[in-house]
Amino acid sequence: MFKAASSLSGRCALLTGQASVKFHLASGALCQKSVFKHPPTDIPDMPSCNFKPEEYTGMSKERIMEIRRQNCNPMIMKVTYYKKPVLIHQGYMQWLWDVDGRRYLDLFAGVATVSVGHCHPKVTAAAEQQLKRLWHTTNIYAYPTLHEYSEKLASYLPDPLKVVYLTNSGSEANDLAMLMARLHTGNFDIITLRGSYHGGSPQTMGLTSNAAYKYPIANGLGCTTTMCPDVFRGPWGGSHCRDCPVQTTRQCGCAQGHCMANDQYIGQLKETFATSVPSRIAAFFGEPIQGVGGAVQYPKNYLKDAYKLVREKGGVCIADEVQTGFGRTGSHFWGFQGHDVIPDMVTMAKGIGNGFPMGAVVTTPEIAATFAKGVHFNTFGGNPVACAVGSSVLDVIKEDGTQQISLDVGTYLMTELAKLRDKYEIIGDVRGKGLQIGVEMVKDKASRDTLPPEAMSEIFEDIKDMGILIGKGGVYGQIFRIQPPMCITMEDADFFLAIFDKAIHNYMERR
Repeated sequence: MFKAASSLSGRCALLTGQASVKFHLASGALCQKSVFKHPPTDIPDMPSCNFKPEEYTGMSKERIMEIRRQNCNPMIMKVTYYKKPVLIHQGYMQWLWDVDGRRYLDLFAGVATVSVGHCHPKVTAAAEQQLKRLWHTTNIYAYPTLHEYSEKLASYLPDPLKVVYLTNSGSEANDLAMLMARLHTGNFDIITLRGSYHGGSPQTMGLTSNAAYKYPIANGLGCTTTMCPDVFRGPWGGSHCRDCPVQTTRQCGCAQGHCMANDQYIGQLKETFATSVPSRIAAFFGEPIQGVGGAVQYPKNYLKDAYKLVREKGGVCIADEVQTGFGRTGSHFWGFQGHDVIPDMVTMAKGIGNGFPMGAVVTTPEIAATFAKGVHFNTFGGNPVACAVGSSVLDVIKEDGTQQISLDVGTYLMTELAKLRDKYEIIGDVRGKGLQIGVEMVKDKASRDTLPPEAMSEIFEDIKDMGILIGKGGVYGQIFRIQPPMCITMEDADFFLAIFDKAIHNYMERR
């Protein structure tokens, strides 16, 4: 498991640094410092990286945290990962360095945002070139980068999804899609899946179905949730339900080509139509694979059947591709393509700009025409620098083959993680597509009760201390999220598998 031959290895190869770095060495050059004081002897070497970060000479760690507590909004501290926060100084491709020069393999990509690699040279060059030419103007003028990028982005979507409106974030894109859906249909109610995350603005907070992101105020009026068709944690599921290299361990008695779990979950959607919304609705929002929810996948035909019901009720279907888009799922460029559906609107952000703040709504000419009846103006949406960055990201995805990397490395990761699921009682499920992966942790496989937060934190901290950054998700915080930059290698994957195995083993020994 620790070594797999691959032509994908060695992608961190900017020759500005020194010799290969051994992860367990405790002294020497800047990026050779140990991530922990007393490393176990059986930890494998961190994959080498020849990039040399700049030496950090800024304010002290103590001062940074003092400012974070005193001058930053308290929410910043509330969402801070780890008991001892990681103070990031620099990044390159799949690597991050903290202010002490410690190197980390980044498998969370700034919450699934860095798509092609931190400070990717080509994307960085595109931003620099545009900054020298024109930083800002708005849609009241015509400028080439907006039109070049809009045409290029639209070319990646199927007909009739050809009209682009650029924003600054995913929340903003989803907020705009809500408005457009209501204007176009003349209806108000919108349905989303439980466990979903679609943003934190006052309107999108209604779409988001996770109590942690809710405030006790009126928000998102007209939003209704329906049961999430989660074939692992939900009441129905089997061993052939989802489009994934790894299936659940639940028993399945379905006939070939038929999914009874899908029938049951569609039945729940019909129940929602019958009891919770008017006879005509505005829209259905759905992530092709839930992101914050923990890489939750649905039965293979669920979205196709749901879209049909929604359209019968007068609604439009909206695919939230903020996390699944731009080749992350491996098999397709867009997550919705894996469900064999064409939505009426697609929202996107995060990976669209490799970390640059931008988002988009892409829709049909008919829906766009309805929206044009009023005036909507966005000062920064589609600014020249954003368009240059977005265009470069599309080029790099193609040139670097990141979608194929997502498919190959992601499939390998899930296949090997499934072996760890079979080895450890507390790993309940492994799922996802490409490099959108979730590992659901449980007290035991029989009950499927969620692993308590304190146990999740123990494992989470241990993985960080051994040099890897991952994420957490799920309604109960019970899912480890693996959504790295799409430039990671098979060698990186093996390193993570060894570290994850060690962290779970350590926890089981303590328990």
